[in-house]
Amino acid sequence: MAAKPNTVEDKHTSIYVNRELSWLKFNERVLEEAENEKVPLCERMSFLSIYQSNLDEFFMVRVGSLEDMKLLPGDNRENKTNMTPQEQIDAILKRVNILNDRKDTIYTHVMELVANEGVRLVSFRDLSKADGKYLEDYFRREVLPLLSLMIVGRKQPFPFLKGQEIYVLAILGTKSGKEKIGIIPCSNEMISRLIPVPGLESTYMLLEELILHFLPAAFSGYKVLEKSVLRVTRNADIDVNKVYDEDLNYRDQMAQVVKLRKKLAPVRLELTRDIAPKMMDTVCNYLELTKDQVFYSKAPLDLSFLFALEDVLRKNPDLVFPKRLPQATSQLDSASPVIPQILDHDVLLSYPYESIRPFLNMLSEAANDPKVVSIRMTLYRLAKNSKVVEALVEAAENGKQVDVLVELKARFDEANNIEWSRRLEDAGCHVVYGIDGLKVHSKLCLITRKDGNNIQYITQVGTGNYNEKTSRMYTDLSLITANTEIGEDALRVFQSILIGDTVEKSEKLLVAPKCLQEPVLSMIDREIQTALAGKPAYIGIKINSLTDKRIIDKLVEASKAGVKIEMVVRGICCLKSGVPGKTENIQIRSIVGRYLEHSRIYIFGTPERDSIYISSADFMTRNTLRRVEVAVPVYDNGLKCRIREMFLTMMSDNVKARVQQPDGSYKIEPDGDSCLNAQETLFEEAYAAARS
Repeated sequence: MAAKPNTVEDKHTSIYVNRELSWLKFNERVLEEAENEKVPLCERMSFLSIYQSNLDEFFMVRVGSLEDMKLLPGDNRENKTNMTPQEQIDAILKRVNILNDRKDTIYTHVMELVANEGVRLVSFRDLSKADGKYLEDYFRREVLPLLSLMIVGRKQPFPFLKGQEIYVLAILGTKSGKEKIGIIPCSNEMISRLIPVPGLESTYMLLEELILHFLPAAFSGYKVLEKSVLRVTRNADIDVNKVYDEDLNYRDQMAQVVKLRKKLAPVRLELTRDIAPKMMDTVCNYLELTKDQVFYSKAPLDLSFLFALEDVLRKNPDLVFPKRLPQATSQLDSASPVIPQILDHDVLLSYPYESIRPFLNMLSEAANDPKVVSIRMTLYRLAKNSKVVEALVEAAENGKQVDVLVELKARFDEANNIEWSRRLEDAGCHVVYGIDGLKVHSKLCLITRKDGNNIQYITQVGTGNYNEKTSRMYTDLSLITANTEIGEDALRVFQSILIGDTVEKSEKLLVAPKCLQEPVLSMIDREIQTALAGKPAYIGIKINSLTDKRIIDKLVEASKAGVKIEMVVRGICCLKSGVPGKTENIQIRSIVGRYLEHSRIYIFGTPERDSIYISSADFMTRNTLRRVEVAVPVYDNGLKCRIREMFLTMMSDNVKARVQQPDGSYKIEPDGDSCLNAQETLFEEAYAAARS
């Protein structure tokens, strides 16, 4: 018998949304951009591919985690909607089937538009006999010799299928009347996945379709009874502590984790064609999957090839977003050194509207400044050719003390970070890898200078990674300040990290896991008391995800007290807004547009008395209690005004913003004839400021 929800959940069930189902709603909003006729064609292709890669990672991490939770002792119900792991999985699989049908329809339509632009992806029924003959010769000459053919039988075990790779599956008839399974891997670095069709300009066939068509030539001596393209998704959610090896140092242990991830249990099987139930049962048994975990797709199983087709189309400017370049900030004189200007006034950089260049220049100056004693940074994700690492290496080689936290547990970036950590160590940097049981997700940099008898701190706190590439694609904020109290707090954070600990107390910064959630709750309480006293009370929040139940419940309490609450929550949102008597004073929007919304802003109070922070932390329990995160207060009145205006612009978006409804659904609510795209507006403002 299922356990009954507790009293709190009985009372508030109607205002909660399951985390995983909320994420699927976010990915649906991504899919809507692929469907949107007002979005340029190449960008619609990108959104289709992003939808699929998002879903792949969702199955690898979130569904994989739920599968693991099923094996744990106890009830393990989700703490907001009271769903068991299996109930969540069942709801996910049902919803994904619906979304994938929609994805297939959108893909078909988009590819028709692509064909209208002169670029075609064809199958054999679209080709002449002469073209078919050419491809047959090409297959026998160029492809077949490079293929690995696998037969499953009594002496041939079912092969290991790598996660996210494409395979062709064949049901083969033998002369004895028995059926066997044939499998061919299609991922081959020696063969392009997009095969040009000769004589037909900008016309291509996918490699897996070519192999599928010529299976009889590959499996000579067998009769091909059925065939399909397949792809397996494997669990990627690994508990690092469970693979601990005392004989390995931490970096080598994380390298082992990367290898282990490739071998974890399957959580999804995708096929492009149906096969007979008996053989489907056989394949599922080999992979230890149920039929509910099998998905059929009319679209190709890996849409990453769309980016290559985009490259062919991008010569037509009408098919892409108008070109936008990050602008120089008007807060700094680009012809003068950055550090003296920071010592004079705080600077707020807003990506991708403004360039990351001033921050990179500041690091380079610090590396060569004789007054700089040390540079300390936390690194989570980095660009492949990182200018940040180059500056840190230069600083170390110049004799500066360089302390770097490289978070090796940054999921799917472990291998990249392992290599960067080695390079930093080789240059003489002091590198640490994190804190036991916690990820260091903060974006924190501290430069310490000694000018005569004075110690000066330059502190940078960001909402996004130190990654030059993503600074052009993600919206993020970066505050650089010479405030001494903030610098002293940052120093305490680094001193704790360097000895594998976390700060117990912080004066100005909010620092998770011990000094962020409680101050946030206290500031919400302050607004509740203000509202109860009959005065205007306000909370403005911009984050990627909202799952922390304590914060959610406190926001509900604030709404009931009459606090006006406005939120921009891009992705997961476990709270329903606008529910009469409960969340009627809360408005929630999600912006999905050209750039990935990534900045986090906390505003507590009306303009004449507000406290404003930018942060690396979402309001998720993993961020507030299980990671090292940092939120920094913004004190400069001009910068506070700028943040308020940015937030108002986002709350006024009626082009890319979806407004959450009381039932948890989202819809665009146009405001008459007036259209406001927040991202475009902020870029226009950046261009105007750079010109002035």
